[in-house]
Amino acid sequence: MANLYGADKSPIRKQNRRRTESLLDTEKRREVRSARLAPRDENDLSGYKKKALYSCIIVIFFFSVIITRLWFLQIQQGEAFSTLADNNRVRSIEIAAPRGNIYDRKGRELVTNRPSFNVVWMREDNKINDEWLKNLTQILDEDPSVLLEKIRKMANTPGHLPVRLAEDIDWETVARIENNRMHLPEIKIEVVPLRIYHYGNMASHLIGYMGQVNKAELDKAEDDPLSKGHYKGGDLIGKMGLERLREIDLRGEKGHHNLEVNALGFEQENLKGDEPLPGNDIKLTLDVELQKIAEEEMALNHYAGAVVAMEANTGRVLVAVSSPELNLEEFVGGISHKAWNAMLNNPQHPLVNKLVQGQYPPGSTFKPITAFAGLAEGVITPETSIYCPGFYRFGNRIYRCWRRVGHGDVTLKRALAESCDVYFYQTGQRLGVDRLARYAKMFGLGSRTGIEMEHEKAGLVPSTQWKKKRYGKKWHEGETLSVAIGQGYDLTTPLQIAQMTSVVANGGTLYKPSLVEEIIDPDGETVSQFTPEIISRITGQGQNLRLIREGMVEAVNAKRGTGREARLGVSGLLVAGKTGTAQVVRLAQYRHLKEEDIPYEYRDHAWFTCFAPAINPEIVVTVLVEHGLHGGSTSAPIAAKILKKYFEDRIKVLKIAEQQATSDLSH
Repeated sequence: MANLYGADKSPIRKQNRRRTESLLDTEKRREVRSARLAPRDENDLSGYKKKALYSCIIVIFFFSVIITRLWFLQIQQGEAFSTLADNNRVRSIEIAAPRGNIYDRKGRELVTNRPSFNVVWMREDNKINDEWLKNLTQILDEDPSVLLEKIRKMANTPGHLPVRLAEDIDWETVARIENNRMHLPEIKIEVVPLRIYHYGNMASHLIGYMGQVNKAELDKAEDDPLSKGHYKGGDLIGKMGLERLREIDLRGEKGHHNLEVNALGFEQENLKGDEPLPGNDIKLTLDVELQKIAEEEMALNHYAGAVVAMEANTGRVLVAVSSPELNLEEFVGGISHKAWNAMLNNPQHPLVNKLVQGQYPPGSTFKPITAFAGLAEGVITPETSIYCPGFYRFGNRIYRCWRRVGHGDVTLKRALAESCDVYFYQTGQRLGVDRLARYAKMFGLGSRTGIEMEHEKAGLVPSTQWKKKRYGKKWHEGETLSVAIGQGYDLTTPLQIAQMTSVVANGGTLYKPSLVEEIIDPDGETVSQFTPEIISRITGQGQNLRLIREGMVEAVNAKRGTGREARLGVSGLLVAGKTGTAQVVRLAQYRHLKEEDIPYEYRDHAWFTCFAPAINPEIVVTVLVEHGLHGGSTSAPIAAKILKKYFEDRIKVLKIAEQQATSDLSH
């Protein structure tokens, strides 16, 4: 029984215990489940909802930020970022635009373009070695140190930018480079347009030259809406003359050559680009044939000075010469210091455009103004006679006439024809300096003409008020006598004298001188065209202007006229003119020397101004020769050659008619 109720009961008890524990676990699970399913407290439920709401808000916020950013990048700024991406992939290389051509009035080419070949080294991953440098220096015939210096200057620039090793090489050098392409694959030929001057240095001060843009010009361009972003370092820009003044018309629009590049910026593939747009062409009022004659005459005699010819009734400038000329080829690609210093130290001052920048006493070319003022103010008449003994005593000083023996009794026409100083001393004294100044300004003196040239000077027309303001001193009547014959404080430019002469010739109209006849776009369409521009008119003085013209006709055609060298040799074509000798400095020690023995810089300037035909004038010509001594013998012959060329066909017809008339009389 013991075994039955002792040891045998133990498994039964264990089994019962397990059952009990199982029942207890089941009960606990039921209680837990019941607890979960039982309704919760309201405070606990509210806290749970808040946490869930916050979680949702945070998730929505982050997704909103992401979506907004994606919209901004892909839609709002999509185009900009697309462009940036393309820029990272595409390299745009500028192509210089062909510059506009310059023609004369008849369409003859003065300045055009030619291809210029530059040697460039594409650096990329290419290395310099002795053999490479030796081969290149032999081909370019250049010192190795020069090439290495050019490479060194580009050391801090991006590696994909080429290094320009030589500029404007000749065809022989191009051929050598092409023949050595296998040995120098990284050397390329760059083609850019360069200016070519078909008539050499003709009209050099008018046309001007080009050079590399500098920092000041780059800064100025950035402030100009029409030029902003157009230039970069190394570009060529007009530096002087019409090349500078008409830069916007001439320059054109650059093109672009697009290249696909890798991440390092090196070339991979050529892409489509934009062709450059050529600049506008400029047709000038200039006449090449007349300009050539004037320049040749000045150069042949080694004269310094200026020559201008213009249409009397429009203001078109036909000739514009400043001598000595500039060597334009020296400025192509940049002028050397040696050449620049040579021009600076030249006693004839080639860098000065004497046409508008040179200021000279007008000498006797001023006398028509004194005569006109005297007639207009009634202080003289055409019949007024003044005795010239060769001098005029005023106060305690003697004012001499250029003709020491005097002219005797002189009236207006003879005074103009023979340029009697005494006649104009007395006329000027009667007028006074202020009235002289007022009439001089009517003829354009004392003011800039407004011509399209740089740094034009205004000259000087003195008056009592001017001297008081300038020097703080009173005007002396003796100074008026000097002014009346174009000396003293009087200063004019050659262009002003031509403008003054045209007023006399055309009957009182002051025109603005013009150089540009027409602007033509690349399609051949006219953009703008010349029209005469009137500055002012002198009215009610036709009779007095006619008397002045008659006196100037006598100056060229009378037996004792001072401008006889300007006659054309045909009776049917008369020239009217006025000579002038402008004293540079009054030095008593040179008075008794022969003229050729006077030092060059102290010799008088030689003027001659004229118009033709005397009736119904068409053309005005003014010549100034610095230190040329006498206008009649030095300047008048140059004017005559210009007039003969201008009237060439007419002179032939007149000579044939004269020969025919002579033949008829002989029979």
